Amino acid sequence: MNSQWIAERFHHFASFECEGSSELYKNLSLHIAKDDPLRQLCLHAREDQPIPNLLFGAVHYLLLQGTDHELKEYYPSLRNGSRREEDPFPLFKDFCNEYRDKIMSILQTRRVQTNEVRRCAYLYPVFCYIYQQTNKPLSLIEIGTSAGLQLLWDQYAYSYGTDRLYGSKHSFVHLTSHVRHGELSHDLLSTHPPVNDRLGIDLHLSDLTCEEDYLWLKALIWPEHKERRRNFENAVKQLKLNPPPLIEGDGASLLLKAAEGTPADTTICLFHTHVANQMPTSVRSEFIQNVHKIGSYRDIFHVYNNIEDRKLHVDSIINGKVTKRTVGETDGHGSWFDWSLS
Repeated sequence: MNSQWIAERFHHFASFECEGSSELYKNLSLHIAKDDPLRQLCLHAREDQPIPNLLFGAVHYLLLQGTDHELKEYYPSLRNGSRREEDPFPLFKDFCNEYRDKIMSILQTRRVQTNEVRRCAYLYPVFCYIYQQTNKPLSLIEIGTSAGLQLLWDQYAYSYGTDRLYGSKHSFVHLTSHVRHGELSHDLLSTHPPVNDRLGIDLHLSDLTCEEDYLWLKALIWPEHKERRRNFENAVKQLKLNPPPLIEGDGASLLLKAAEGTPADTTICLFHTHVANQMPTSVRSEFIQNVHKIGSYRDIFHVYNNIEDRKLHVDSIINGKVTKRTVGETDGHGSWFDWSLS
């Protein structure tokens, strides 16, 4: 990891992730890509972390904590009144200079663990599809669970461009999304698959009863994204009613033991979104090997992205037979997705 590599990451972030989603982060990313002192600051982050998300999360976190600086007037999550029209970068750089030591500490110790609740909008039909294939209750294992909000996908309500509501219709959480290419059937979405048990695994769990962890996850939500913040806050309410079991550790090494703890008359559903890209190559290989070990004696579905590509995949091993299916492209924040399963 070097300064030029950091510059490329911010250029990519501006073009492929911020475009049409966050003008603030797009503007700041393009400036940071040309600013050597800020790129040097970013070198204090772990190599396996998405650097732009981590830096922007660190600054947002300090502002949410109440750090008093004029920069907050450019953050819709913090400001009252009209939007500031001047270029925010000079104030952003001043903030990073003034609070360099605190930002450096966050870069060194924190991880990007975005609990993007609306990704459940495409996970829900995937699990409906799996249940239709097996007609068995599901045993959920989520890798990179963070605080466990996506583990509760069966406790949320969903709608897909119509007034029809699916899932748990009286939930605090109502997630909306739309299918960009393909079509979801009413019969599929009405399945509401039963979940027998669930388990989340993460190297560093987030405890949403801890104010610091709560603020950190909130800080990772981009300042303009009001609906994402609302989804997150409502999902936290839902989680506090019935917190899922979570264990801290390496998902690759704990996977076999986790699978052994699931009842034999259930379908194992292993899933993770936007996690595999943070796994070292050796860990990723061990992880896939363990999936196949489980598949040698149990039926298992593996739902994931960011291993071969960014697309969402549903692989299965049923009666020892491996089948690979591609669901399609998904928006990183779950506002749309493609659907090709039938």
